[in-house]
Amino acid sequence: MTTFIHDVLNDLQNDNQNFSELTFVLPSKRAGLFLKHQLAEVVEKTIFAPEILSIEEFVEDLSQIKSTSNTELLFEFYSIYIQLTKKEQADSFESFSNWGQILLQDFNEIDRYLIPQEKIFDYLSSIQDLNHWSLEEPQTDFVKNYLAFWKKLYGYYNAFSKHLLSKNIGYQGLIYREAVNNLENYIKNNAKKNHVFLGFNALNTSEETIIQELLKNKLASAYWDVDRAFMENKKHDAALFTRQHKNNWPFFKENPFNWIADNYSKDKNISVFGVPKNIGQAKHIGSILESLQKNNGSLKNTAVVLGDENLLIPVLNSLPSSIDALNVTMGFPLKSIPLTSLFEVLFQSHKTNSNSFYFKDVVKIISHQFIRPLFFIENVDYAALIIQTIDKNNLVYLNKERLSKMATACHTVIDLLFANWDNSIPFALENISKLVLAMKANLDKDKASNLLQLEYVFRFNELFTELKRLNEEHQHIKDISTLFSVYKELLSTETLDFQGEPLQGLQIMGMLESRVLDFETVIIASVNEGILPAGKSNNSFIPFDVKLENKLPTFKEKDAVYTYHFYKLLQRAKNIYITYNTEADVLTAGEKSRFITQLELEGIHKINSKIITPQVPQIEKELNVVKKNSDLQQKLIEVAKSGFSPSSLTNYIRNPIDFYYQKVLKIREHNDVEETVAANTLGTVVHNTLEDFYKPFVGEFLTTEVVKKLKLDIEKRVTYHFKNEYKEGDITKGKNLIIYEIAKRYVNNFLDLELKAIKAGDQIKIIAIEADNDIEIKISEINYPVRLKGKVDRVDECNGITRIIDYKTGKVESGQVEISNWEDLTTDYKKYSKSFQVLTYAYMMNQTGVINLPIEAGIISFKNLNKGFLKFAKKESISSRSKDALITADTLANFETELKNLIIEICNPNIDFTEKEV
Repeated sequence: MTTFIHDVLNDLQNDNQNFSELTFVLPSKRAGLFLKHQLAEVVEKTIFAPEILSIEEFVEDLSQIKSTSNTELLFEFYSIYIQLTKKEQADSFESFSNWGQILLQDFNEIDRYLIPQEKIFDYLSSIQDLNHWSLEEPQTDFVKNYLAFWKKLYGYYNAFSKHLLSKNIGYQGLIYREAVNNLENYIKNNAKKNHVFLGFNALNTSEETIIQELLKNKLASAYWDVDRAFMENKKHDAALFTRQHKNNWPFFKENPFNWIADNYSKDKNISVFGVPKNIGQAKHIGSILESLQKNNGSLKNTAVVLGDENLLIPVLNSLPSSIDALNVTMGFPLKSIPLTSLFEVLFQSHKTNSNSFYFKDVVKIISHQFIRPLFFIENVDYAALIIQTIDKNNLVYLNKERLSKMATACHTVIDLLFANWDNSIPFALENISKLVLAMKANLDKDKASNLLQLEYVFRFNELFTELKRLNEEHQHIKDISTLFSVYKELLSTETLDFQGEPLQGLQIMGMLESRVLDFETVIIASVNEGILPAGKSNNSFIPFDVKLENKLPTFKEKDAVYTYHFYKLLQRAKNIYITYNTEADVLTAGEKSRFITQLELEGIHKINSKIITPQVPQIEKELNVVKKNSDLQQKLIEVAKSGFSPSSLTNYIRNPIDFYYQKVLKIREHNDVEETVAANTLGTVVHNTLEDFYKPFVGEFLTTEVVKKLKLDIEKRVTYHFKNEYKEGDITKGKNLIIYEIAKRYVNNFLDLELKAIKAGDQIKIIAIEADNDIEIKISEINYPVRLKGKVDRVDECNGITRIIDYKTGKVESGQVEISNWEDLTTDYKKYSKSFQVLTYAYMMNQTGVINLPIEAGIISFKNLNKGFLKFAKKESISSRSKDALITADTLANFETELKNLIIEICNPNIDFTEKEV
């Protein structure tokens, strides 16, 4: 395969051109690199290299103006804006930046296409007058200000362009306009210079004027890379611009048009793959490359072209390990590297001018991979200590002083991270710069292992240095929110450039980087509608009809640019692989691009289309089984000797694996910070409050006076226990205040229930509060001691009947403490766990001799208080309404059988811990 560049060089050589005296102008710098490489293959003797320029470099040289960044242009534009706008009407820099960027793009387009500036801005102002019925009286202040803004646009443009020219800098459009203005002088001063323009397609008016003038003065030649199949089909957008140049430029009326090639119609292997998701595309590209390498031995003359830059990292991670030469042209967006997340959360934390920081933000910052090592001093992980203290004390908001007390050895880094920026931009930027240097110093300790991380830090250091320079020069940034916006604007344009073999092995690039280049094998990814082509966008103040009137590009022209690039890649290639995402997500509909449909319909090539379905192995879910070996059996003996609690036994009934984790392995759930009071915390507060109230009255009968007196202390005791359990969590507002009030209401309603019972004539005597039970039970099948232990919330006597009461802050219905078959107690956790618990309490208390049978046992549910004391009852059958609420010796004997069977199962070495599907 001969490339377009090679053909051009051969033609120039056949024309006896002196390469050393030529100036090559190409669409991109990368194309110049390939031209220089292929020049060495064409020229057989040693020569001085010709001048090779991208079109931007050539135009900049022609205009004698330096281009500058979008961010700097925005700062310069705001300086002009506030000079020309009344102080009371001027937007803040943050608001201005939202519309200023769009206006700068419009300025750029107007200048690149050499539109008379005053004419178009007057036109826009007149349109707005009509749209807002400006002749109708009276006009509101808003309408007046709005129309005044449109009338000022030309003034803004005029002052801004003059300001930039005085500093010898400019945006691309201004540089192009000035280049055209300087063209006559350039031609006079370079009468013997010969320019070669090659590989161009869509040209703005400035570029057309420059190239045509140079052609007219015989100072240039132009080579077009277009195929006959596109040129002869007047509806084919791949040749839309080239047809216009050929038909409209006077030069081509008398001179040949170089060239219309005939490559596209040649035989090609085109495969189209629909693949779900970006990761799926990346993995499939990896498979294609592996197959190509296996069949061809190398990936020379192969390119992977990514329509979506977000595919870069997945593709790099999916490349076969056998690839030894690789070049990435497109650059990695700085916003995608790991360090970005640190500054994102840091800015978010400091946006509000506050001395306190949300605990999740603090944990994110100190746990970040670039920050965590700064908290590791003398083998102590102070970040872990801070996180433990936050969890233990339930700290939702923290200040710098509190953090410094938690980790005194890290006060310097804590100052850099959490000192209040107080909307002082110089102080904020100085702190960030010091933080970046601290990260660098840490990474320098093992430079060889941290080269990539050091590159990340270096690029961010450059970014913040630029921010500091812009702020010192212009001082438009007044608060942290604006600083954050400008930072994000800078971040979105910065990339991390890769070093590779630019002319060897596999090439990975974006669509624009592929201009002028030809490859034998091409893999094009993300060929979806909305990506290739990008589709409509209204990022302009200039209406569609005004663009048409002034011959400015619209979405149609932009689609044609994508069409040209797409077909240019196919033009000389022999093997073409196209992938698209079949899955709809938030931004895309999973629709293949119109380019693929066009390929299929034009009928020139046979298209092999295939939907790739990932081979997902069907993995049978296996329930976890833990074998009871000798070590595990020994641990079970220790658990049995220390004692089974009713909750641990019901936990085994629910899922034996949970019992194994919690009782045998002693694994406890991590206690996270409770932003909202958790249900178990509410339960503990209510339990502890009632314990405080009733413990002094053990052995006494309750009276109305006693209960009324207790009601006076509800707020005091509930508040005390909230502080004790919820630590430093805030219960003064939001959901927590509601839960705090619910706790008081629960206690108050319970005391009201007691009062109602006493007034109705019930005699209630408190026997025990939070009664500890610890008994040993004999099981003949087990040859070691087995203990049961547990704490009963309340034991009382009501009208001569002893009651064992368990408090539940959740909702419990009477059906949950009733059984019909004893065997069900140890098989159905959901229905009978409450019955099992209260019977275990009754069994333990009977064994200790504290109570005399018969008794009642049950639950008081604070969410179902109107049902009162929910008693355990044994029903004759499931459908029977007849039930016995008294717990007798027979009741406990039947329960003991089930209890011992359960413990035997737990301790049986032949019965493994088998997970249940919960």
